[in-house]
Amino acid sequence: MSRGLSTSSSCGMGNANDNNYNSKEVLELKNVSMKTEGKELVIRVDLSKEFGASKSGKTTIIASTEGNVPYNDGEQVVFVGLNVYKK
Repeated sequence: MSRGLSTSSSCGMGNANDNNYNSKEVLELKNVSMKTEGKELVIRVDLSKEFGASKSGKTTIIASTEGNVPYNDGEQVVFVGLNVYKK
């Protein structure tokens, strides 16, 4: 089963602050998409995009889940936290 998670898409994930991970709530992610292929979670990030400077100003944000987000592959819920930066 393949259920994806991408910026501004309805993905059947739910909010990390509740226990209903099958809701149709939209999760806002920056340049991160996820899907399952068999038993593997595939995460895609477009390295050509930028979202401005980090809080410290030392790096540039390329992608972020902005905290841990639930991912439901149809069999289980796992949590993913991802930040991609460049200098």
